[in-house]
Amino acid sequence: MRTNAIRLFILLSAALTATGCTGTIIREATGAVMGGKGTFMPIQPLAADKTTKNLGDYTNFELGTITDGIGGKMPADLTSHLHSAFSREVSSARLPSDSSGKTLVIRGTVVHYESASTVGYVLGPLEEVICRTELVDKTSGQVLGVANCVGRTKAATSSGVKEKASGLAKAFVKWIEYRFPDDKKMK
Repeated sequence: MRTNAIRLFILLSAALTATGCTGTIIREATGAVMGGKGTFMPIQPLAADKTTKNLGDYTNFELGTITDGIGGKMPADLTSHLHSAFSREVSSARLPSDSSGKTLVIRGTVVHYESASTVGYVLGPLEEVICRTELVDKTSGQVLGVANCVGRTKAATSSGVKEKASGLAKAFVKWIEYRFPDDKKMK
């Protein structure tokens, strides 16, 4: 009897995994908890090599202007959600917040904005916003680096403008952290 129960459990587990139900359940559960995801792809790197942590002199990080480069298709509330998400992410990353020191401004242009469609939900929800982003020294106006930053949602529970803004803010902060020395972070 016990052997049959074990076989039945294995068979049901295999069937659920094969149909994608388990994967969907896991994706939706993590999407509800984690929210949007963020990543960046450097176009003009901040340094010639991958190990240089050249943002250590900055003690303040500001979100500058994010413009619509897609002909009015960017939701009006994206920037307001982005500002609050960026503040949370900077704080969470323990980056310094001293406006009397050097300031790094993050500015950009949204070049792609996608909302999920019914087909997207059937095949697996995917919403994203791509922003051509610049890190700029506030005092000199010098552009230090350029990257495509992506805010993405992969679950129906984490879809919408607010979640994409959260993912984009994560991408901005990941890019900064990639070149910010750990010993300069707030304790």
